[in-house]
Amino acid sequence: MEQKNNGKTEPRLMKGNEALAEAAIRANIDAYFGYPITPQSEVLEYFTREMPNRHGIFLQAESELAAINMIYGGAGAGGRVMTSSSSPGISLMQEGISYIASAQLPCLIVNVNRGGPGLGTIQPSQGDYFQATKGGGHGDYHLIVLAPASVQEMADFVFDAIRLAEKYRNPAMILADGALGQMMEKVILPEEGSLPKPEHSWATVGKPSSRERNIITSLYIQPEKMEGINLELQEKYKKIQDEVRYEEISMEDAEIALVAFGLSARVCQKAVDLAREKGIRAGLIRPITLYPFPQKAISALAEKVNFFLVVEMNAGQMVEDVALAVNGKRPVHFKGRMGGMIPSPEDVVEEIEAIIEKISISQD
Repeated sequence: MEQKNNGKTEPRLMKGNEALAEAAIRANIDAYFGYPITPQSEVLEYFTREMPNRHGIFLQAESELAAINMIYGGAGAGGRVMTSSSSPGISLMQEGISYIASAQLPCLIVNVNRGGPGLGTIQPSQGDYFQATKGGGHGDYHLIVLAPASVQEMADFVFDAIRLAEKYRNPAMILADGALGQMMEKVILPEEGSLPKPEHSWATVGKPSSRERNIITSLYIQPEKMEGINLELQEKYKKIQDEVRYEEISMEDAEIALVAFGLSARVCQKAVDLAREKGIRAGLIRPITLYPFPQKAISALAEKVNFFLVVEMNAGQMVEDVALAVNGKRPVHFKGRMGGMIPSPEDVVEEIEAIIEKISISQD
């Protein structure tokens, strides 16, 4: 365990996957159900080592389908539960995730992205943005989605995601990537037991004589009832818009706005420095919550900057949400790498320079 100096926790050097798992234990999760798949298998391995000596239940399920339905049951009983997987494994969980969202149950789902489509590669990707933010399963539902950009945030966002999931009785997802899961950085872990558990009066924990039965389901045969559930969910999603989080870097005088999340945002932060060394006033806005998306913040920037450049490790997914937020006020450009490839800061600066050159030529 880490040492303490004057009451402050000393940093530890940890992999992102391990920091996330340790934070989950410190968040007093009652149970973890999952199935191994690279590049997130260290999450399971860490729980295998640590959970028997601490608290909670760890179970390697026979499949991702089994794992997500165990989450459904554990959450329905009022447990603080979580699972993790990577890309194709999350695809297998989509039916269960939709059930959990409809039943309005809190839980934590972690997706450490790998390159796709298909089985793809174990290298990092951001190809699951649509799946995470648009309701990857069936029906009209949303997850709360947080996108870490460091090992420290891999740990911190466990607490944040659980708080939001329990506040809104909604599944929350941490959307990371293979590089963040595998890289090692210094991390200061949250204090163990510092996340209190709320009351779950709705849980299926046995019926006292003082109340009616608690029934948790996602099946409603009558269309009028199903529409009522949908309307209730949509009202909740409106309230969740209050939880928007984002970070702005060097945007005070920026003429060019880079937009990126997760690992791509780290690349873009360095690209901003390189661009400014060349006299190009670039800045970065990093969405931290991918759902809810910082639409208003990006829309406001459209009144100040000349153009946007969205950088992602995919074929272009978040760029659609940026374009909707900008609403035609400014050009929105895209730079992407796929299949596990990571753009370099130099790649991003070259793209900025190419766009500026095209604009200059068109104005001549």
